[in-house]
Amino acid sequence: MAQHKQPAHSGAAITSLKVQASRPAAIAMTSPAIDADGWLSINHAQAGDDTAPPLSWSGPLEVVTWALVVEDPDAPRDEPVVHWLVWNIPGAWTSLPAGLDKSAHPKDGQDLVQGLNTGGRPGWLGMAPPEGHGPHRYYFQLFGLDRRLDLAEDIPLVEFVNVLKGATIAKGELVGRFETPHPTLDTPSRARTGAYGREEGAPRSPTEAERNAGRGGLDRDDPDRHAPHDPDGVVRPR
Repeated sequence: MAQHKQPAHSGAAITSLKVQASRPAAIAMTSPAIDADGWLSINHAQAGDDTAPPLSWSGPLEVVTWALVVEDPDAPRDEPVVHWLVWNIPGAWTSLPAGLDKSAHPKDGQDLVQGLNTGGRPGWLGMAPPEGHGPHRYYFQLFGLDRRLDLAEDIPLVEFVNVLKGATIAKGELVGRFETPHPTLDTPSRARTGAYGREEGAPRSPTEAERNAGRGGLDRDDPDRHAPHDPDGVVRPR
């Protein structure tokens, strides 16, 4: 019997490509968890605090409820990894706070429901792409709906998509990237010049190369904590 070969990346379409909005209105989304270069904070990864990122948006006033789907299509599996599935977000809301409880009905969420992620649990599933697999993209897809949804908490994504197809007024998306740090290349090293890899403010003895070059080690009174200086206090250029 032929064995199924694991794909390098999912070839399946994400939810937003399967759902058409009934109106042309777009939803603008932002998140402080995504920096100016488009990278997601490690705080929301499994290697970090594994907390749900905050989101803000603006969209049509006639939205009754919002639904959110977060997927990673770069995962080495047949279907994208589902990191977050939420529905019945009140239509008057324009944001979700950071660290939303990992329960089907989070505290102070009103009628908000969190479905099951790929890990089989409700709420946010932190990023954890395979080491050496490169950057993964995380699509935060928000759908403005014309109704409140009465669904089972364990509804499969494929069925959820079919519901969205008949209820979506407007949609929008925000994309963030994340790559699992290399255990050695991305680890602070004590051999590096400057405070990186050491306790902040701790002095460091000069290396042999620095002594040969007439440069001292990092001192507590360095004005910029990076450039060693001579005994007279003159910062030596690099």
